[in-house]
Amino acid sequence: MAYWLFKSEPGTWSWDDQVKTEIEGWDGVRNHQACNNMRAMKKGDLGFFYHSVNERQIVGIVEVVKEFHSDPTDESGKFGMVGVKAVKPVKVPVTLQQIKQDARFGEFALIRQSRLSVVPVSPEHWAWLCEMAGIKA
Repeated sequence: MAYWLFKSEPGTWSWDDQVKTEIEGWDGVRNHQACNNMRAMKKGDLGFFYHSVNERQIVGIVEVVKEFHSDPTDESGKFGMVGVKAVKPVKVPVTLQQIKQDARFGEFALIRQSRLSVVPVSPEHWAWLCEMAGIKA
C-alpha cells in the first residue's frame, strides 16, 4: 500500500463535500508531476485530505477506489484522475504550520513541492501524521 496527500480548496471541494459523495473523481489536476503521482496509485491506497488556501490542514482520510483513468474535464486528453472515497475524519486537524515546525518532516513533499496538488507520503510520515491527527495509522 502507498500513501498520498490530496489538496483541495475547501471553497471548491471540501471534506464535507467528499463525505456526502460515495465516490468522487479527483479531476482537474493539470500538473504533470501530480498527474504522474495519481498514475502510480493503486486501488486501496490511502491519502490525507488536505484543505489548502486559508485552512492549510489535514482534515480527513480518503481511499483510492478507482485507479487512474481519463479526466473528462481535460479537453487535451493529456491528464487523468483517480476515484476516491472518504474513510474517516481526523480527530485533530494537522496544520501546515505544525508540519513545518517538526524536523521529522524536512523531506516531506508537502513542504518541498508545496505547489503540487497530489503528493506521495512516506510510510514514516504517514504514521507520524496519523499520530498527530489522533488516529490509528
